[in-house]
Amino acid sequence: MSEARVRGLVLGAALGDAAGAVRGRWPAEGPLRVGVSTQLAAFTIEGAIRASVRLDHKGICHAPTVIWHAYCRWAYLQGIEPERISERWTHGSDSDWPHGWLARVPALRERRGSAPATVAALTGLRQGTPTKPVNGSRGAHALTRGLAFGLLHLLSGPATCGTVIRETAALTHGAPEAQDTALGGAGLVSHCLATDDPFRAWTASGPGEDHPIDVLIRSLPMPHSAGPDPVLGLLKTVGAAPDHGQLAWIAPDGTASSALLGALLVVSRFPGRDTVDAALRFAAGAPDGNSVASTAGALLGAAHGVDALPVELLSRLELAWVLDTLARDLLQQYTDSPGGGQHVPARDPHWWDRYPGG
Repeated sequence: MSEARVRGLVLGAALGDAAGAVRGRWPAEGPLRVGVSTQLAAFTIEGAIRASVRLDHKGICHAPTVIWHAYCRWAYLQGIEPERISERWTHGSDSDWPHGWLARVPALRERRGSAPATVAALTGLRQGTPTKPVNGSRGAHALTRGLAFGLLHLLSGPATCGTVIRETAALTHGAPEAQDTALGGAGLVSHCLATDDPFRAWTASGPGEDHPIDVLIRSLPMPHSAGPDPVLGLLKTVGAAPDHGQLAWIAPDGTASSALLGALLVVSRFPGRDTVDAALRFAAGAPDGNSVASTAGALLGAAHGVDALPVELLSRLELAWVLDTLARDLLQQYTDSPGGGQHVPARDPHWWDRYPGG
């Protein structure tokens, strides 16, 4: 696992989101705008960093609650009941809330699509849990905003971080299948970060080999009434051409499971590092192209690294610097703790100001 792959994961997801916004038809010039999925992903990563900083300094932390706080900062910036949300965290005192550098990024104040389940939970000021859901949403944001959890899955293992991933999805998406898919997506990203050319190896494997990706697919909710065998048969058809009808069948709606299965079809048809642009354009043609393309971009970026992403597109991507900084800082925090801890001095004296864990 390298820094280039972590950067590819985060930037690939955003580039896919941008592809979905234009249905895969890149404009000839100008910035490539990202959507609400990328905004929420940025705050998820920032919240994960701040949770780790808090654990280092305080010795105790409930990471999903810290990430919930991050989503509240996003809602405040978006103008979603700002007085009520601010009161919840400042209790009416004079404060510089929302604090942290991410809250000062102007593009994160702009509305970029809808996130109904997330907004409903935030305006209700009640974070859901797997046992006390706030709704029954199966929506794709439970998956797409947390794809970077694949790094934590790789570094800590599912036994350690699985509960955090499920609980973070459950903050706003109450359906168990959305939470299952969020965990499955993190496991798949983890596999991509750790494995060379993972999709060629997967599609070349036989039906009885129990490849790790096959095992994951069998655990996922299936579209319509299909079982895992027809889905696997479609995904692993060697040499099959990209087919939008197949993509619409396997990813028929805006649910988390559709986003992940649709992305798997995309990477099975475009497994290499030299076809990322074509993969994202194909993915963007799904019924919910934003979520499928964002997930596919994350998987391909994690598998092949940031250098596989088309420079001519990445150089025009909105929030590229912000997301690249978050990707690097996430990796630094979880491998090196630059902000120090209870008994360890900080190597970076400004880390706490950037990611306050209080």
